[in-house]
Amino acid sequence: MNFWKSLHKPIMVLAPMADVTDPAFRRIIAKYGKPDVMWTEFVSADGLFLGGYDHLIKDLAFTESERPIVAQFFTSKPEMMRKVAELACDLGFDGIDINMGCPDKSIEKQGAGAANIKNSKLAQEVILAAMEGAKKDGKSLPVSVKTRIGYNKNEIETWIPALLETHPTVLTIHARTRKEMSNISADWAQVKRAVEIRDAFRDKDGKGSETLIFGNGDVTDLTDANKKVLETGCDGVMLGRAVYGNPWLFMDVAHPYIPTPRERMQALLEHLALFEELLATNTNFAVMKKHFKAYISGWDGAKELRVRLMETTNPEEARRLLGTVDVGIQG
Repeated sequence: MNFWKSLHKPIMVLAPMADVTDPAFRRIIAKYGKPDVMWTEFVSADGLFLGGYDHLIKDLAFTESERPIVAQFFTSKPEMMRKVAELACDLGFDGIDINMGCPDKSIEKQGAGAANIKNSKLAQEVILAAMEGAKKDGKSLPVSVKTRIGYNKNEIETWIPALLETHPTVLTIHARTRKEMSNISADWAQVKRAVEIRDAFRDKDGKGSETLIFGNGDVTDLTDANKKVLETGCDGVMLGRAVYGNPWLFMDVAHPYIPTPRERMQALLEHLALFEELLATNTNFAVMKKHFKAYISGWDGAKELRVRLMETTNPEEARRLLGTVDVGIQG
């Protein structure tokens, strides 16, 4: 059941981003430039079982075109993590990921996200609970963790070994502390150090680690990602913000694809249609507006079009506006 073992390194994967990599956008990415592995947005394990199931389950919708796909969850409660891992098995996901890096204050108040870094023993219990729940009906889904290099300071020398003790399949390192947020450049030297820690690791039984180490933070494209792999020795890279408005991001390693304005507009129209089909009934249209700037850029008149798009209130208005644009724009 461990699909990770069948992938060629370096492995390039899509980062989970709240209100960005939703089911609509993931379908667009899968069509235009599919990464080696896709992630869902993070979903609250507590929320799924404490009153929010009908709303949150929609965030876990996926299609066969997105496989292999990993469901990401957050919680500080081992029992909830066990239950949500069982749910991931039932839903047919290929893997489970635990968010131990999100700096959102409302999530941290629950002891989840980046707050997990402050309690390594509980973090271990959460991971082990996920592994227990991931073994259901003959399945054994791989469990991975996404985290940071520390909370208020760099704690990689103690935090990474604590995670490795549970033997996760993948450990993705966002190369900043929680305190640093995204206010400074990601420190990829820490990803290299995490690889060294992994290579030297031995658990209490003397067993080494087979955990894959991925780096994350400030990666512009696949060329940049491969450069960072060579510099750090990591097994793969998770790309996030670079995919905004650019579902072609994972298309070509050697020659990053540069879409034409016409292609950008077509992709946006498809994205709008999928938003309306999959998300409009329970998601605010404002979620789509963060994509407008990314899609609509790079040609004369793009700024003015973006301003008008930001004034629309629903997908139909946006589609009508795009339909008035001269389709003869360069490209």
